[in-house]
Amino acid sequence: MSRLNFCTLFDSNYLSRGLVMYDSLVEYAEDFHLYVFAFNGLALSVLKGLDLPQMTVISLEEFEDPELLAVKPERSRAEYCWTCTSSSIHYVLEKYQVENCTYLDADLVFYANPRVLIDEMEASGKSVLITSHRYTRRYDQSLLRGKYCVQFMFFKNNREGREVLEWWRNRCLEWCYARVEDGKFGDQKYLDDWTTRFPSVHELKHLGGGIAPWNCQQFSFEKREDHILVSNEKNKDKVVFFHFHGVKIYPEMRAILAPRSYELSGIVKSLFYYPYLKKLVDKGREIATQFPNQDFHGTGELSDYWKEFFLVGHYSWIKRNILGRIFPPKLP
Repeated sequence: MSRLNFCTLFDSNYLSRGLVMYDSLVEYAEDFHLYVFAFNGLALSVLKGLDLPQMTVISLEEFEDPELLAVKPERSRAEYCWTCTSSSIHYVLEKYQVENCTYLDADLVFYANPRVLIDEMEASGKSVLITSHRYTRRYDQSLLRGKYCVQFMFFKNNREGREVLEWWRNRCLEWCYARVEDGKFGDQKYLDDWTTRFPSVHELKHLGGGIAPWNCQQFSFEKREDHILVSNEKNKDKVVFFHFHGVKIYPEMRAILAPRSYELSGIVKSLFYYPYLKKLVDKGREIATQFPNQDFHGTGELSDYWKEFFLVGHYSWIKRNILGRIFPPKLP
């Protein structure tokens, strides 16, 4: 297969995340191109100003068609982003006539070449690749949120791939809300029956595609010189990407690693989360040299729960024993 094409969408609140993901693709993906749909003016200005060599930036004005604009007023910001996921892939395949496109959530980071995941699908003779949440049992939300995660979805630009994509896009235009209703949830629950509905869909088997806070408890991790290994009782693979769902960075070096229901081991924090936080902070500082007094992490003020958590001293211990070894004492 020739060049891998990726697309993602985010506004300025996710700029640091999206740019850290881009950097990880530059490091590991070799021949690739990333199409970014900038969901507000600040994101558009920053990305256009950076003029990154393996990135094409697309404005909402270019992207939005009458069908999207018709449903936009009735959906929240998150719901509209979910509505647009399938349309962003469709836009790239149509506009740029590329051979393939993989949608990526902006809060992924790559630790190995994602081509190995596409190669697995190619070997199966399929045209579409989807990834399971692989929930740890105590966190399983498959019935409500879906078995599969809209985080890394590959589509070939052929008849089989376009058939699946068109079906998904039409469903998302019809209904895409942040609630459970008639077996649906956002853009995600639609994927539940794809492996039986469409003969061209492959479910990823590689352990390293889709490590996340909801499944990392099942695995063992081992750091090698140039990669990280993930294993369970049956298999061992390189970690290809980690999905940093729920990471939040606040002023004065305060951070939330993941939604508080998820238990994270020390090795998961040290291998993935602490280096990621440093990269986010560094990226935010880098962008701020050109665009001062802007929030590129999108976290705003602390909730009352986390204010109390930090005030009673938990954060002081974390900062003194862990974060203080990684970060400068205070954000700009």
